[in-house]
Amino acid sequence: MTTPAVSAPRIPEAVHRRRWAILGVLMLSLLIVVLDNSILNVAIKTIATPAPTGLGATQSEIEWAINAYTLVFAGLLFTAGLIGDRVGRKKVLLGGLVVFGLGSALAAESGSPGQLIAYRALMALGAAFVMPATLAVLMNVFEREEQPKAIGIWAGGVGLAIAIGPITGGVLLDHFWWGSVFLINVPIVILAVALMVWLVPDSRDPKPGRLDPVGVVLSVVGLVLLVYGIIKGGQQADFTDAKVLASIIGGLAVLVGFVLFEKHSDHPSLDVTYFRNKVFSAAMAAIALVFFALMGVTFFSVFYVQSVRGYTPLQAGLLMLPLAAAQMIFAPRARLVVDRFGNKVTTTAGLLLVAATLAAFASFEADTPIWALEAVFFLMGTGMAHIMTPTSVVIMQALPREKAGSASALSNTFRQVGGALGIAVLGSVLSTAYRNGIEDKLTALPPGLRNAAGESIEATLGVAARLGAPGKALVGPAGDAFLHAMHTTALWGTGVALLGSVVVALFLPGKPPADHEGEKEKELVTAAE
Repeated sequence: MTTPAVSAPRIPEAVHRRRWAILGVLMLSLLIVVLDNSILNVAIKTIATPAPTGLGATQSEIEWAINAYTLVFAGLLFTAGLIGDRVGRKKVLLGGLVVFGLGSALAAESGSPGQLIAYRALMALGAAFVMPATLAVLMNVFEREEQPKAIGIWAGGVGLAIAIGPITGGVLLDHFWWGSVFLINVPIVILAVALMVWLVPDSRDPKPGRLDPVGVVLSVVGLVLLVYGIIKGGQQADFTDAKVLASIIGGLAVLVGFVLFEKHSDHPSLDVTYFRNKVFSAAMAAIALVFFALMGVTFFSVFYVQSVRGYTPLQAGLLMLPLAAAQMIFAPRARLVVDRFGNKVTTTAGLLLVAATLAAFASFEADTPIWALEAVFFLMGTGMAHIMTPTSVVIMQALPREKAGSASALSNTFRQVGGALGIAVLGSVLSTAYRNGIEDKLTALPPGLRNAAGESIEATLGVAARLGAPGKALVGPAGDAFLHAMHTTALWGTGVALLGSVVVALFLPGKPPADHEGEKEKELVTAAE
């Protein structure tokens, strides 16, 4: 029997009655943030195209358009979660949406890659306040026994955004200029703000902590230095360069300083005592590792589908449908698998499935049947659904309800940092392997052109197009070099996913006996407190 403390209703009746409508509004807010990143993945190739079609962004500028967003987002999540818990989650949700909408409108009108990177950072500032608040509000409008179902639907919403994003992006790029992929956010923001004012209740922590500006600065500086060093190392195909090493070592040193500062602070933005709970820590590690692998693979799969296979942005978006469909189908149902087999078996199986799908990319060639790619995407989405829902439930229920903003912020931070490092590290592996594979085919080019042409497959194909007939000889070798680089990168991603499966197999809890489930819930909360 579960104890009355676990099952006693703590949600006001008026809020409880409209909880599913509130979840719908929260998912709309979530949709905008996730949609934007999945749209950008399809627009990467167009933005890399020289003006007037695109901005002529280099591979490193594209990575920074993605990473500037991710780093600002991840760096400010700690503070966003604390501010939400302190001043009210509804207020920060509304403020975040308005800033995100403004950043989207400005990004649409960017005149250079530098402007795009700056406005993406502004969008991230808004998104940092939206993402953790959606999950924090969810935890405060659903009773504990309904939370796994609600979190499953919330995670399914991510799948929906992943599906809508590339298709919407493809349709927009077929009919409008590249900036339309950002401008589409503005009407959705207006609708979400109107519904939120009407439906969503405010909630806050009755005993909030103080803000932690030193911790925020240390976390942002550490992450930026670390990822900048990794990207530069990949671009130069040389991780022993003095500037690259200084940036990476400096970033790691600042992050170590951040952890030490937080450990001794009386008002930390990252409460390191949470990580004494091994279940909580393992769930966080699983989220970081799976997004490390997934974001890196998504980055190269866009170039594989469009540059090697020749599909349009819209077709590329449609090819991603099985990945999203699997998440939408299985994320809300993953709790049933957890009920039957436990967190350990469900999440380990999910990570092993993701590892297998990443390994499959290492066998893909220019003429691989498209149904094989679709099957791999569907299985990847299935694995993701059985990782994200159980780990999110474990993390959110491990901390007291009053700390929902902090728990959500931590979960999102690990996901975003994992994704940023995935793009940086696997992007660097891809860039280095590609340059090594194509270098000897570029010897006839002038030195300046040779260096630019070796940066990415898009750069090589761009130079080939400018050279006309003589450039055609570069097209075949570029495809071959990219496939070799993709195979290498996929195997790195596989290794990371396998590491994640070992972590969750060792530390996540197995299926509890039926008569101990209530006690287990209490233990999770007690361990965190």
